[in-house]
Amino acid sequence: AGAAAAAPAGGKGGVDVVLLIYFFFWYLGNYYYNITNKLALKAAGGASGFPMTIATLQLGVGCLWAFFLWGYPDARALPKTTFDDWKKTLLVGFTSAGAHAASVFALSAGAVSFGQIVKAAEPAFAALVGTLFYGSRVSLAKWLCLIPVIGGVVLASLGELDFAWAALFTAAIANVFAAFKANENKKLMDTEGLKDRMGGVGNQFALTMINSFLFCLVLMVITEGYKFGAFLKLASTNKVVLMNLIFSGLWFYAYNELATMTIKKTNAVTQSVANTAKRVIVIVGVAIILGESLDTLKLVGCGIGIGGVFLYSVIDDLVKKFKK
Repeated sequence: AGAAAAAPAGGKGGVDVVLLIYFFFWYLGNYYYNITNKLALKAAGGASGFPMTIATLQLGVGCLWAFFLWGYPDARALPKTTFDDWKKTLLVGFTSAGAHAASVFALSAGAVSFGQIVKAAEPAFAALVGTLFYGSRVSLAKWLCLIPVIGGVVLASLGELDFAWAALFTAAIANVFAAFKANENKKLMDTEGLKDRMGGVGNQFALTMINSFLFCLVLMVITEGYKFGAFLKLASTNKVVLMNLIFSGLWFYAYNELATMTIKKTNAVTQSVANTAKRVIVIVGVAIILGESLDTLKLVGCGIGIGGVFLYSVIDDLVKKFKK
């Protein structure tokens, strides 16, 4: 990804230092989010503990950071959106909340590396959702690329020593929500004048985070509200839970905003390389740090799946070049 990032957006010679910084902190933020998130979940009892509470409060931490940026002098201008604009953002917030909550539950139920391998299959879900619900057209070449993506996930599942059906299903649900979110966000950004009223990428992400927090808060009250007192007691006596909750919320906000900024400064191929490299770094790095299994079959499945995702991202351009 670093090589791809070396060419600046303007096409002139030299190195785009700002873009390299974006890449570095995007990767760093994603890496540390996965670690701090897993440590908080594990210390709080895993899937049977407080996954929905932790997922919601992570978004709450991000909301506080957004409010701080809006309130601090000259840090970030407030969005100038109307009430009608806000109502239009709710569906994106809802799908974002679903993707986040399901992802956190998946990482609480199984290994982080396994959850990330399943989440790497997101293009398969995006293709299906886009075709069925949004009239998107996916080329035959792209459909064929989904074979190694799905096959890789299957192989990785067979090689996962800590395999849990709950982790597989909830990671798949997260992919479905993410696919809907991408399509709804595209529709939202096509609204005339909305980008200008929001005032930039940072405000766009902050508004989505606030909406996501509100939706997750409702779900948290329904599913884990009865034991919120127990969570507060745990967090007040267990610094591992409290500190990793706070830092995972900050890392989550930071890396997502940086990812959005990075994508806006790069072309499609660079984005594909960057996302592929990020998956590898997170899967292998986090597995080593947290002592998760790196079985040969799991690694082979991971390689095939992520390779398929990369090929899916660039196959149409390759086919066009071949035809020429």
